[in-house]
Amino acid sequence: MRRFLASLALAALTIGSHAAQANAGPELVIADNDYLGPGGSNIQSVLPLLNNPKLKVLGLTVVAGDDWENAESARIRRFLEISGHRDVPVYDGATQPLINTVALTRLREQQFGTLPWKGAWGGLGSMEKTPDTQPAVADTPDGKPSLQPQGVPAALFMIQQVHAHPHQVTIIEAGPMTNLALAIRLDPSFASTAKQLIFMGGYLDLSMMSVTGNADNGSDFNLIFDPEAAHITLTAPWSRITSIANVSNDVMLTKDEVGAIAKAHKSPVTEYLVKYYVPLAMWDEVTSAVAAEPSLITKAQDAYMDVETGKGIGYGHAYVWPDSLAPKAMGVRKVRIVQAIDVERFKKLYAGWAQGFEGKH
Repeated sequence: MRRFLASLALAALTIGSHAAQANAGPELVIADNDYLGPGGSNIQSVLPLLNNPKLKVLGLTVVAGDDWENAESARIRRFLEISGHRDVPVYDGATQPLINTVALTRLREQQFGTLPWKGAWGGLGSMEKTPDTQPAVADTPDGKPSLQPQGVPAALFMIQQVHAHPHQVTIIEAGPMTNLALAIRLDPSFASTAKQLIFMGGYLDLSMMSVTGNADNGSDFNLIFDPEAAHITLTAPWSRITSIANVSNDVMLTKDEVGAIAKAHKSPVTEYLVKYYVPLAMWDEVTSAVAAEPSLITKAQDAYMDVETGKGIGYGHAYVWPDSLAPKAMGVRKVRIVQAIDVERFKKLYAGWAQGFEGKH
């Protein structure tokens, strides 16, 4: 493994010496996600990234979370086929959290109450029949992909790319942070060599939100599924970290709005949206959109943030501190917490991104 990592780093650094000289051009991005599908916020989050002249997608990486990793990989590869982007590589990643398990989550529910969303481990329902490891990929109506994943694990791919393009790669994290934590532990310079991290997670005031609003939306699932990975990631030396959480819960397209997008431009992608769209909060779409158009942010607050890793009722919950109170000796870092975006502009941009794919001939 050491020889492999050394050769990988050497190759990346050789490429990077040339890439660093060519700093102009589109923003380089890697999108790491738990691609539950067909349809849904996870799959739809790639629309702001593909066919966007401002961005170059180096690859899509897959992590267990909303579904089992092998099922997610199949769904995003199938969408790339449907959208005409077979040239975008997909890298399979972590199939389990670092420490959290199905058994530990069952115990947590017994001790502290039901988790509203459990992703691969039961969705909105019971964990009674959840297997301990991922089962075979089930058939879905969008069809089986012929496109295959790349042969390099997601964490190693990300390490390679940040060294090939030092301080130029934006990591968009819209799932649990397991792949990022693995990359950070394999290469301590990984985070500092990237340009920035933009992640979906870091909800605040969740307890009241789950009582007075939609309990399903009152769960910081990406952090809860793998708290240790979130802690490792958020305490790593990134140049910049941006959190997208509460702000995305109230952003939604109606079925009529999606129908209007498809009516204005018929393509395999807009037909896919109409067929599989479910009106839910656009959590991951907003995260990708902010990476593509940072000017969508209209209000933000910097604060120190970390994630609870103690096995209790707060396991996986985010905590924030002002500068004067933060436990800086514990390695906490400042995070830009997005508090408001221009929702109407986001919707217009998203419609344009969805319509930017080749139409039917």
